[in-house]
Amino acid sequence: MKDLVETIVKALVDYPDEVVVEELPRDNEVTYKLHVHTSDTGKVIGKNGKVAKSIRTVMNAAAVQSSTRVQLEIV
Repeated sequence: MKDLVETIVKALVDYPDEVVVEELPRDNEVTYKLHVHTSDTGKVIGKNGKVAKSIRTVMNAAAVQSSTRVQLEIV
């Protein structure tokens, strides 16, 4: 899942080398914290949060197989 998020986000940003994804597992839930360059934050969030919502949708679809809940936090 971490690789999936990195692949999607690196294609969107101007500074792909500064994309860092932290994985924080808890019981039946995994939180992914996404760190990007400050000028790329808007590109990852998108207008009205549409890009971020799309990334979360893809993550949730991929997580269905493992029956874990995933969250994405953009830091």
